[in-house]
Amino acid sequence: MRSYRILPIVLLSAAMVGFTGTSWSRPEPSAVPQKKMVTVPAGTPILVRMLDTVDSSKNPPGSRFTAILETNLVVNGAVVVPKGNTVYGRLAQAKQAGRATGSSELQLELTSIVVHGTGYPILTSDYQVKGSSSGKRSAKRLVGGAGLGAAIGGIAGNAGKGAAIGATVGAVGAVAQKGKEVKVPSETLIEFRLQQPAPLPAR
Repeated sequence: MRSYRILPIVLLSAAMVGFTGTSWSRPEPSAVPQKKMVTVPAGTPILVRMLDTVDSSKNPPGSRFTAILETNLVVNGAVVVPKGNTVYGRLAQAKQAGRATGSSELQLELTSIVVHGTGYPILTSDYQVKGSSSGKRSAKRLVGGAGLGAAIGGIAGNAGKGAAIGATVGAVGAVAQKGKEVKVPSETLIEFRLQQPAPLPAR
């Protein structure tokens, strides 16, 4: 009778030894697929439409502004970033005119572009606008009038048609001045250029 009682205990002990001796390994996590990137070369133009208004009398240096792409960002004939995507920038420099002399100045630059919901840093040329006490406009790299139409038409493959509509579209791109203050209104079209190659995800 005793031998029958001992047998289950022996079998249980052997099973536990076998279990502890078994090596269990966790399955390796599947590798996350890497995004395919496309490098947008330096010098590529980026035409944006301002969503925010930037004012020399209200916005300090470092202020952020939002804009959207006015045209597709294209590399080697392929659209990398479609028209309408969000672009962010900052007011790199702001100078307000003194009471007696001087003029107000603004210097804008783009800092990032949103692709698939993620912002990617970019380094661009700046856009400068300088006010004058006489009320005349003085701006660099502001696209307006027939020049704006030709730029849009050139990107679309029809420069002639673009120049024809320049009078209508260019009216949106005016820089407003009031006395010695200067501001870039919402809806203004501005062209920047990449200063360094920018890696962006392929579509």
